[in-house]
Amino acid sequence: MKQENTGENCGGKATLTNRGHQSGPGDLLVVEFLQGFREDKDFESAKEIINSLIYFDMLGKDIALKSALNYRALRKKGITIRKTADIIIGTFCIERDFLLLHNDKDFEPMEKHLGLRVYSVS
Repeated sequence: MKQENTGENCGGKATLTNRGHQSGPGDLLVVEFLQGFREDKDFESAKEIINSLIYFDMLGKDIALKSALNYRALRKKGITIRKTADIIIGTFCIERDFLLLHNDKDFEPMEKHLGLRVYSVS
């Protein structure tokens, strides 16, 4: 996730910067990223890097309620988001006006119908 030049970022102690934009992971992204490691040493190395970054706690009561509303709005259009984490991540970014860097088709309807802003690498 990234936010454009507002001074706020999606992260904790350090931020990643690309072309003047600050970026970093949210807690749900950290879970999805770290659970993919098979080897303990790789997991520990990745965890050390993650711990050096600033990140946001993404889910609270407000985002939970808005995520449910967004999920229902998409369902009414015949669209099902397959993973609960994706609707939470998308809603968090919408509410914070963050750009989302992703490679997941579940975010495309959120962009089209809910106003999710995405960062294009092209």
